[in-house]
Amino acid sequence: MDLLNLTQEIILSLVKDKDIVAVKEFPSENEDEVLLEVLISESDMPRVIGKSGKVINSVRTIVQASSYLKDNKKVKINIDSI
Repeated sequence: MDLLNLTQEIILSLVKDKDIVAVKEFPSENEDEVLLEVLISESDMPRVIGKSGKVINSVRTIVQASSYLKDNKKVKINIDSI
């Protein structure tokens, strides 16, 4: 599973409003880096970020570990609401 699909599956399992979720990959200045943008509804923001950012940090850790197993690239995940 690639990083984009992995991130999307994890985020979809966390949110209530699954129709709004969008995960996009953007080009990075550094070729050893992957930039992912996650768009979710405003009401799902606390559920995805979690208390003190623990949930989103866990998502980042899982996706980063998957990247190290395949591409060995640094992953940056940005969360935004629609």
